[in-house]
Amino acid sequence: MAGHSKWANIQHRKGKQDKARSKVFSKLAKEITVAAKMGMPDVDMNPRLRLAVKAAKAVSMPKDVIDRAIKKSQMGDGNDYTEIRYEGYGAGGIAIMVEAMTDNLNRTASAVRSYFSKFGGNMGQTGSVSHGFDRLGEISYPASAGSADDIMMAALDAGADDVESDEDGHWIYCAVENLNEVSDALEKALGESLESKLIWKAQVLTEVDLETATKLMKLIDMLEEDDDVQTVTHNFDMSDEVAEQLA
Repeated sequence: MAGHSKWANIQHRKGKQDKARSKVFSKLAKEITVAAKMGMPDVDMNPRLRLAVKAAKAVSMPKDVIDRAIKKSQMGDGNDYTEIRYEGYGAGGIAIMVEAMTDNLNRTASAVRSYFSKFGGNMGQTGSVSHGFDRLGEISYPASAGSADDIMMAALDAGADDVESDEDGHWIYCAVENLNEVSDALEKALGESLESKLIWKAQVLTEVDLETATKLMKLIDMLEEDDDVQTVTHNFDMSDEVAEQLA
């Protein structure tokens, strides 16, 4: 599997502080409402809702906001959202996948296409880049949770498939269908995780120079600022030197 990218480490260090709190809450609330609408409004009976609520708690979303988002699903809200994935290439031919949740497909597609074009990229067809990524469950822990060896042992005992550790933390990977089970087992062994979510993980990372990394970061920032965009995934990495200049 591809190593944990320097860009991912920069994101980890910067955390959610660089994003408007209200925007983060808004996107998470949308996911909670849709998850509750598609399944059941009970986290114990709805795995997707459980993950969404956990993600909300990880960024300290107030309980009443979470409860309100769940109640919305029972009032008819969340009916009109369509989940869609856009695929394309950024500067340097870097593969980028954008997962969105929208009530207006034309608006979202037009916006995403314009972001790619603005920073030297272009949209591709569905499947044009996703073949280079694996769909996995990811559970993250801070570096203070234990040594790399201890985390590896706990992860394997919990049924995980792989672990990546560095000075910033630990990332544990498992099959999509095992995410909740593995997460529960890890919480018993290591305590509550930082995050537990489904991700697209690049099979191979491509290292980029400072100029390309700067363009890619601007594109990613603009995509993530869009209210309809839920996640952005890519396959680029960078040297320690470039990472330090961007951090």
